[in-house]
Amino acid sequence: MALTREFKRTVVERVRRDPAFANALLDEAVTLFLNGEVDSARLVLRDLVNATVGFEGLAVETDKPVKSLHRMLSRDGNPTMDNLAAILGVVRKKLGVELQVHAVKAG
Repeated sequence: MALTREFKRTVVERVRRDPAFANALLDEAVTLFLNGEVDSARLVLRDLVNATVGFEGLAVETDKPVKSLHRMLSRDGNPTMDNLAAILGVVRKKLGVELQVHAVKAG
């Protein structure tokens, strides 16, 4: 099921007015990625990029073409670790947060 434009607009508006929500989305994207749910992680990160720095700003910050960044964060995208780290770094900087990973033992 495709997401509607209204849903995406709602996410953008919420991120812009609610820093805790923006931070939660970043946390969710990283958690999904680390748990092997990379397709979902890319899409959450894409929404977060749209709501924060924008793809044009991300292109300037990462020195990557806008079109390439859109492809990387698409449903079928396949960003390298270097590109993913660069994207996360720009979003993290824009939100003014630090990322910390805490391992939880399954059990």
